[in-house]
Parts: sequence; structure tokens; C-alpha cells
Amino acid sequence: MKNFNIDLHCDLLCHLLSPGATIDDKELGCSLPYLKEGHVKLQVMAIYSATGANSTEDAAKQSHLFSEMLKNENFFLFEGENYKNKENENRVGVIASIENASGFCGEDEPLESGFKNLEAIIEKTQKILYLGITHHTENRFGGGNNSEAGLKEDGKVLLDYISDRKIPIDLAHTSDQLAYGILNYIDQKNYNIPILASHSNYRTVHDKNRNLPDELAKEIIKRKGLIGLNFIRNCVDETNPEKLYEHIQYGLDLGGEDAIAYGADFFYCKNHPDKSRYPFFFEGYDDAVALNAINSRIEKDFSPEIMEKISYKNALKFIESI
Repeated sequence: MKNFNIDLHCDLLCHLLSPGATIDDKELGCSLPYLKEGHVKLQVMAIYSATGANSTEDAAKQSHLFSEMLKNENFFLFEGENYKNKENENRVGVIASIENASGFCGEDEPLESGFKNLEAIIEKTQKILYLGITHHTENRFGGGNNSEAGLKEDGKVLLDYISDRKIPIDLAHTSDQLAYGILNYIDQKNYNIPILASHSNYRTVHDKNRNLPDELAKEIIKRKGLIGLNFIRNCVDETNPEKLYEHIQYGLDLGGEDAIAYGADFFYCKNHPDKSRYPFFFEGYDDAVALNAINSRIEKDFSPEIMEKISYKNALKFIESI
């Protein structure tokens, strides 16, 4: 089978909550036409809701949208080796993930009812590939990337709950304190919980909270996890798109040849309130079609083997292992 791409993170489901939004909206880098042209055989669909009043309602709606997506002839639930099936040849495989545990458990909700919500999301989507505990802000479980809070008691209960479920924990939006707290708690309890950073780059290359410090990146690599290369300008470099390839080189230098994947993080940014961040993506890196050119560049600058690992093999191996 010819090469294809796996992308560990996009926000199409969240966009579909907007009135009139469609899967074909070309304002969105992960819309269906771009996914097909970018040879994306698996697109992980994040269920994202901000911590606040409607968090669980918004996530429940997105899990319903995902189940509806599976009825669309252009998509299929990515399972085992079914991507090789003839009927899936021109379709995009999808798996859901959860970005922010507030999506199933509000700040004042009993944990027991939150876990029921989580089970309802899993039932609706059939499986989730990974679970992120926080987003930018702090919640009842721990600290997001713009906070300094660590792992809270409810966060420990959540890890206990999923400890035998083979649901990986995503460190893409944790504070450093929360990330270390998660890793220490997992080790202390001897839990077999896989770890990844689904859409994060390297802080040494570009100094942003959302990027991984060396120690955390090495820890993910050591635990046979994944680090998904994020295309957002804020995570790559403020001015230079070439820095994307420096992030790849840096990941390789840390020993991440079997860990680097794509986590492009395409989302609808046309109405984003923070105008200082425009453009959110560098030109030519702003939709899934860019993966074709990036693959060619990686093949030339690194090697065909590295390109195959980053474009799909590392992610596929991780998914098969869970």
C-alpha cells in the first residue's frame, strides 16, 4: 500500500457545533476535501470544550456529531487493519479523542456522574484514542498549559478510573507540574497507561508553554509514546516556517525517531478574538494538503525511512500497541 498520513489532532468536531458549519468548509485546514487531497488515512477528531458552564453539553453534542460522521460515506471508523480494505480506499478513517476532561465532568458535578458521561462518550464514538485532562486553563483535575497547578486529587481518581482501560493520557495541554504529577502517579501506582503529546513541539527550539521541555519529551520517548508535530505558528516560530524542520531535527536528536508523528492542530480560526496571533498558520502549512509537500521535504532532508515513520508508521505502531 502506498504511503499515507496520520494526523493525531484536529478540531473539526468543535467547528461543526457552529450554525451552518459543514465538513467541506475550506476555511478549515482539516475539512474533508483537504484531508482527501492530503492522503490522510486517519484523522483523530478531538472532542473539545472549554472548562465552564456548557462544557459537558458541548462535548456530548460533539460525540453525537462523530457518530453521525461514521454514517457518512466519506468516513470510516479506523480499526485494526481495516484501512487496507477496498471499500475504504477513498475514505478517511477517524477516531475520536477527548481534549479537556471538563468535557465529561463539570467543575461542580459529582465525579460518579462525570464518569457516566465519559462512558456515554465512549459508547457514542465506539472508542477514544486518548484523553487530555486539561486545556489552557486549570480545572478540577489539574493545571492547563497556562497555569502552574499540578495533579489534583480528582486527577488521581481519574487516572485510577482509566488505569485498566488502555486509554492513553495526552500531555499536549498540561502544565509542566501536571505532566510530572501524572507521570509520577502512574509510576507510583504501577499503572500501564500509555502517554503521548498529541500536538506539541519542542520548547528549546521555540520557547512557548505549549511546547515540551527536554525532560518531558525524553520521558515520552522513553515510554514509547508519540509527539505530534504541531503546525500552529505560535508553536513553530513567530516568523520562520523553516523552524518546523528544526523541531523535527531536535526531536530526532532527543532520540525520538520512533516517536515523532503529525499533530497538525488545524482548527477554525477566522473569528478568533486574539488578533495578535494572526495568521495562525504559515502560508503553505495551513491545511492537510501541506502534508504532501512536508513529506517530500522530510524525505529529501532526512530520509525516506524517517518520512514514513513520521507520516504514519510511528502513529500506527502506537495505535496497534493499545
